[in-house]
Amino acid sequence: MEKADIGLIGLAVMGQNLVLNMNDRGYRVAVHNRTAARVDEFLAGPARGTGIMGARSIEELVGLLRPPRKIMMMVRAGEAVDELIGQLLPWLEPGDLIIDGGNSLFRDTNRRVDALAERGILYLGTGISGGEEGARQGPSIMPGGNPAAWPLVKGLFQSIAAQVDGEPCCHWVGEGGAGHYVKMVHNGIEYGDMQLICEAYDLMRRGLGMPVERIQAVFETWNGGLLDSYLIEITAEILNRREEGEPLVDKILDSAGQKGTGKWTAIDALEQGVPLTLIGEAVQARFLSAMKDERQRAAERLPAGTMPFDGDLDAAVRQLHDALYASKIVSYAQGYMLMRQAAGAYSWNLQYGDIALMWRGGCIIRSRFLSHIKAAFERNPGLENLLLDGFFTAEIARSLEGWRGTVMRGIGRGIPLPAMSSALNFYDGYRSVSLPANLLQAQRDYFGAHGYERIDRPRGESFHTQW
Repeated sequence: MEKADIGLIGLAVMGQNLVLNMNDRGYRVAVHNRTAARVDEFLAGPARGTGIMGARSIEELVGLLRPPRKIMMMVRAGEAVDELIGQLLPWLEPGDLIIDGGNSLFRDTNRRVDALAERGILYLGTGISGGEEGARQGPSIMPGGNPAAWPLVKGLFQSIAAQVDGEPCCHWVGEGGAGHYVKMVHNGIEYGDMQLICEAYDLMRRGLGMPVERIQAVFETWNGGLLDSYLIEITAEILNRREEGEPLVDKILDSAGQKGTGKWTAIDALEQGVPLTLIGEAVQARFLSAMKDERQRAAERLPAGTMPFDGDLDAAVRQLHDALYASKIVSYAQGYMLMRQAAGAYSWNLQYGDIALMWRGGCIIRSRFLSHIKAAFERNPGLENLLLDGFFTAEIARSLEGWRGTVMRGIGRGIPLPAMSSALNFYDGYRSVSLPANLLQAQRDYFGAHGYERIDRPRGESFHTQW
């Protein structure tokens, strides 16, 4: 029997679709699942008539693979990954490769890469984005880990990845947990993009009194311009869905869930000392939405004190477009700030332009916008911040009036815009030569004798006042 090129463990929908994608590209795949019935169902269903092979045990799976064996795990992050690695090790040999295609925390991937290297086993922590459709048709793939493993799967990964302008949305990210780190930041930006879109919807619906049909048309129009993206596209489709003649979105409970990767991004930003304000607010907004019962009680008791809207509706929508666009720029700028800080902290040689290329297709945050990020890093590989690139500086300047007007309108109408307003606050803070941190340092010195630096003396010297 001909041996398989790769094995995959974990036949949930993502795993199944990746296997079918690999099969379509001419790779021979063997599969295993903790419950054997899932293997049988897959082979008799979606994989029927293909050359995909099923294994009822890990030993059998390993035996079906040609050396060096390559095994991809598509299982829940955390202990399940470590347990599966433990089950695989007795059957593997030095030079074999384990690939984690789930959303593992990058620190866990760092640990696993080092621990398995000591046993001669190669390990990749590979971020995969695009959901079920992306896995089947071509996802964005972000591989990192042991560099010696990359040549073993480069051809396979780049062939199954999404393709944009003839370029695969898959490039080597870096050592250790770099791949999973970049995927984590991707998911954080995804949280931010989704929150920004929801704030735009909320302001149009509750703040401007627009019907869902008109809001749907706005998002459809936006998707044909600067805001062209997967998330804007699906928002228009969602708002077009009816159930019993009513917008389906109106029947969905406004309590958001999350799997944790956005929270990981916000936590790491705090640990790295990076002001990831927009993504942090997006995570907090989900927490607040989950307080549904408490919010209902608060709504009955707390006054709104809002101002009526009696302005030009079309002009307000145009300003909202600019506010969403500018806030999106800040979201990516902050995400790239975090990756730059992490690259220094973990000694990763991240290629920021290539990361933008990987995100242009297949993934949830894919958009026209990303080609401008790639171009920015081509112009200046050492770019300190996206906001300082000439293109993005000009786009922000063009959008500022609408951005400020929208945030003011949200405040006046009592519509929370935490992501948009935090993005604007970050922008104003970032462009400020002077911030009130001088007073803050004086306060710290007053009650805690923490000391302060002076503007008329060299940096690094510390002073204390007996207040």
